[in-house]
Amino acid sequence: MEAVLWQVLAGTRGGPNRARLLRAVDDRPRNANQLAEALDLDYKTIEHHLEVLEENDVVRSTDQQYGAVWLPSHRARDNWDTVERILDQLDEVEPVEGLGTTGAETGTDAATDGGPE
Repeated sequence: MEAVLWQVLAGTRGGPNRARLLRAVDDRPRNANQLAEALDLDYKTIEHHLEVLEENDVVRSTDQQYGAVWLPSHRARDNWDTVERILDQLDEVEPVEGLGTTGAETGTDAATDGGPE
């Protein structure tokens, strides 16, 4: 799981946004619309990052319908020391705040994860 966490949070161009998203759902579970508003990101960008994080068992949702609430997965919780270490290292390079961070842009990067940043 450690390698997966490093890859999805620090190993791709979209990693910093996924780190922000993970911090936000750790702070308070919320739905994709709430995350988009809190993180000042496009809803489609949030959906993409949630999909990547869910596929890698980093987050889970309460259900699969619109309005589903997202939170860290049990597996991520079991490896939370690694998550914190990654987030701390990302903060040293560029602050990755859970809420209120602005300046995130959307785009695609097929070479890394095939979707928005």
